[in-house]
Amino acid sequence: MTAYRARLTESDIRRLIKSDAEDDRAAAAHKLCRSIDRMQMDDADRAAAQKILTVMANDTAELVRRALAVTLKASDLMPREVARRLVADTDSVALPIIACSPAFTDDDLIEIVRAGSAVRQNAVASRDRVPRDVATVLAAEGCRSAVRALAANDNADLSEDALGVVIDRFGQASEIVSAIAYRQVLPLSVTERLVALASDAVREHLVTRHAVAPETAIQFARFTRERATIDLVDQARVSRDLPAFVAGLNARKVLNASLLLRALARGQMALFEHALAELAGTPHHRAWLMVHDAGPLGLKSIYDRAGLPPRLFQAFRAGVDTWRALQAEGGDTASDTFRQRMLERFLSQRPNTSRDDLAYLMERLDRPSDMGLDVDAAVSAA
Repeated sequence: MTAYRARLTESDIRRLIKSDAEDDRAAAAHKLCRSIDRMQMDDADRAAAQKILTVMANDTAELVRRALAVTLKASDLMPREVARRLVADTDSVALPIIACSPAFTDDDLIEIVRAGSAVRQNAVASRDRVPRDVATVLAAEGCRSAVRALAANDNADLSEDALGVVIDRFGQASEIVSAIAYRQVLPLSVTERLVALASDAVREHLVTRHAVAPETAIQFARFTRERATIDLVDQARVSRDLPAFVAGLNARKVLNASLLLRALARGQMALFEHALAELAGTPHHRAWLMVHDAGPLGLKSIYDRAGLPPRLFQAFRAGVDTWRALQAEGGDTASDTFRQRMLERFLSQRPNTSRDDLAYLMERLDRPSDMGLDVDAAVSAA
């Protein structure tokens, strides 16, 4: 950097220090910052560059200080002392640094939050990474808009307790409830609370994408207006403990033939197996053998033992056969594509199911018209 420093000393640095024109100094500052940020530097070079940045941060012209803040907002070259000095500046200078600079400690960011400026709290909440201690203070003390930005930021390390505080403070604010609901990961206790607060659309997202207790999913299913929106099948797919989930459904008398047929038709074989095991009072491995590896009478035997309606057996038989055929074709049974093909092929056989169940399954098709099915005729036939 020696030749570089000498070259700039004769031109840009002189303009930066001695020019009376603010625009001229700002242009020099921008050029210097861009050049410094792109260079490979040793320790001596970094020290020299940081002295130049200190000169810029002390310039009387806001244009110069803003050029520094905007150009090096995410640079690790920015000294902490310079970053803190810029935070004390006007918002036009401070906000780029607050939102992006890696120079700050957690205590620095907490100090910014507690200073109380809404726009600065928003900048902290929207950073690429918000450490847990900072997120906790924002959750407890941040303004409404900052808390919304925090909740919507999946890179904010929000603890279960902090999320609870947000709900305590802003549980009636629909935009904040929605922002929390659409986070990638939610603790069970938080999901449970949100289900009671969210709109129908957000509530459905919650119980589809996040784990909830069986009783919560059942309660939601009972509150929905149409059975076609019941998502116990989807909830089972994301459950971390499927046997416990199935046992919970059975304890509440909702583990019935309708739910099992919907699950099977949508490719949820694991739910079907565990449900048969639960209803028949037999271990899962035995139920699996009866479904998959006990000859043509195995399924009928476990089906009857589970107490399911005889009139629906052929529909279940068709579902199991369809699942096996698709698996034999090399399909990934865990994929969305497999589930979609399973549903399409199952419905193409016009199974003998109830009108409600058939309507539910039809609505799960992405493009019913592509199937070549007469939906009204199929529903009428049921």
